[in-house]
Amino acid sequence: MSRVAVVTGAARGIGAAVVQRLAADGWSVVAVDACADDPVVPYALATRAELDELSSLGDVTTHVADVRDLAALAAAVALAESAYGGLDAAFAVAGVIAGGAPHWETSVAAEDAVLDVDLRGVLNVARVAVPAMLRQPSPRSGRFVAVASSAAVTGLPRLAAYCAAKAGVAGFVRGLAADLRGTGVTANAVAPGSTDTAMLAESARLYGLASVDEFATQQPVERLLTPDEVAAACVWLAGDEASGITGALIPVDGGLSL
Repeated sequence: MSRVAVVTGAARGIGAAVVQRLAADGWSVVAVDACADDPVVPYALATRAELDELSSLGDVTTHVADVRDLAALAAAVALAESAYGGLDAAFAVAGVIAGGAPHWETSVAAEDAVLDVDLRGVLNVARVAVPAMLRQPSPRSGRFVAVASSAAVTGLPRLAAYCAAKAGVAGFVRGLAADLRGTGVTANAVAPGSTDTAMLAESARLYGLASVDEFATQQPVERLLTPDEVAAACVWLAGDEASGITGALIPVDGGLSL
């Protein structure tokens, strides 16, 4: 019987790459995305068409839900249990970026969007997914994997709320891992560096850069990361090989945080 995962932020970027890797490895996946723009987030977010394209990858069921909506996320988890018989892993990937000004000049609405999606959204995924993983029979091997950022450990100018949210994700998985002691379920986070996604393109715009390629010079690997490189670490953390890791923040940042 295949393992079952829920992935948020699944329609594009790192989330889509996670779904692609899981499907290729024989997982059954509920792929979740809000599929709607946010009036205070000044760039286009993923679409329903992008989410639906994932259905062609294998045993993938799509579900529209905003991670700020706890009931909608609970429905995604219920779908995983009813369609596939349980839940073995949850990947909290959904995120947005907004700001572009010093903290005291950043709008409260933009700050709220970043904190609510990037931090509260991760907590919401855990709130509904962890009980489902604990409903699996022992011995369990459940996995909660969140996407943080190198911003969790490195201050970024004009993106203070984003840094706070991602540092919060790192702290949250440590606390969650402690709560999960002895259950067989682990909790970890991956911290990407500059990755070639729509979010990075928005970061370049906020900083007034001509191209996202300018971020590559900040990383010792001297290139941008691909979403698949980050997804590889996420999926590895969900596998048997990572069974001894919990409460960790794994950098996949091309050396950016050195």
